[in-house]
Amino acid sequence: MFLSLPTLTVLIPLVSLAGLLYLASVEENFPQGCTSTTSLCFYSLLLPVTIPVYVFFHLWTWMGIKLFRHN
Repeated sequence: MFLSLPTLTVLIPLVSLAGLLYLASVEENFPQGCTSTTSLCFYSLLLPVTIPVYVFFHLWTWMGIKLFRHN
């Protein structure tokens, strides 16, 4: 099943936020234990940081397509 890009743009932040909240409730040393790259907690903090970058480049690509189509 293939999901469209707008659906993924909404779905990825929600899933990463749910994972972040879950790990914050399960991990006993949540902020301090997230420094190792082998920790799942590290990646749950990394995803919310990369999501705005993903959205920015998605919009940048869309704007480039719009400008290219109209010129």
